[in-house]
Amino acid sequence: MSVQPSVRVENLVKRFDDFVAVDHVTFSVKKGEIFGFLGSNGAGKSTIIRMLCGLLRPSGGNAWVGGFDVFSQSEEIKQNIGYMSQRFSLYDELTVEENIDFFSAIYSTPRGSRQQLKQEILEMAGLEERRNTMTRLLPGGWKQRLALGCAVLHQPPILFLDEPTSGVDPIARRQFWELIYQLSERGQTIFMTTHYMDEAEYCHRLALMHEGRIIALDTPRALRKAYRSESLDDVFAAMIQEQEQEQ
Repeated sequence: MSVQPSVRVENLVKRFDDFVAVDHVTFSVKKGEIFGFLGSNGAGKSTIIRMLCGLLRPSGGNAWVGGFDVFSQSEEIKQNIGYMSQRFSLYDELTVEENIDFFSAIYSTPRGSRQQLKQEILEMAGLEERRNTMTRLLPGGWKQRLALGCAVLHQPPILFLDEPTSGVDPIARRQFWELIYQLSERGQTIFMTTHYMDEAEYCHRLALMHEGRIIALDTPRALRKAYRSESLDDVFAAMIQEQEQEQ
């Protein structure tokens, strides 16, 4: 018996007037997989995430998230995913603990388990000693961990991360990835966009995007091997050059 993928996309298209932002994209993501979308700004990565999260209606094609159809079941999708953007979506005038309490209520987590979940999030993010700190006073890396904790409070099976490490220093990014691996090991599916080649190496599989299309999809190791390169930077540059020569 085959296992249903967490995310399935078939010929997905998004047009804005005459501009094609997403051009017939097809892929699937397995349960527990860390799946990365790699590409420059404007490649279509964030547009795809917004469609899969039920925030933007596709112009064509088909897609299912957690078995729910993006066209007809967007509300069900929103209830079964976590979402974190590069803006973190936190309330600066609340403390760390108050932010967790607020998002617990927003996600309608059972009252009887909220205290336990809050403690788990504080421990996971390493924020126990900062629970009473005003969020606006936290360094970027700490804010990032808190935002991730708030995004998974309702224990969603699928987590979307849209360039969540943008503007965060390398050490904080590495610590953030340690948390991502913890979630993946628990069976949660992680779908993230990035333009950092070094952190793309941490993904189980990568889709490389250029001008709204997927130009390659494989493991980081396989992509490097195919181009006989030790660097994803070189792989991506070579693929972009190939695409431009074909046009």
